[in-house]
Amino acid sequence: MIINNTDFARVADNVKPDAKKRIGLSRVSVPKGITYHIYTNSTGQIVLDPQVSVPAAEAWLFNNPEALALVRQGLAEAARGKVSRIDPDEL
Repeated sequence: MIINNTDFARVADNVKPDAKKRIGLSRVSVPKGITYHIYTNSTGQIVLDPQVSVPAAEAWLFNNPEALALVRQGLAEAARGKVSRIDPDEL
């Protein structure tokens, strides 16, 4: 687990778990499609780490560092306007 930002904001005080040990997160904005990995430490602190699912057909890209680097490079070049037109028939 990596803590990407240590700027935490308190969103509720003195919240007690219900009989099934659940804690409501009604005051927290949760984007659609997000799931969480849950981490605890020896002092009882809990961290929810947001995750997104990747379709199995696309997972190979994230397991191939060279291909992923090329995609990121292409996206960066496109963002800088470094694009050209290609005739698909010439490929």
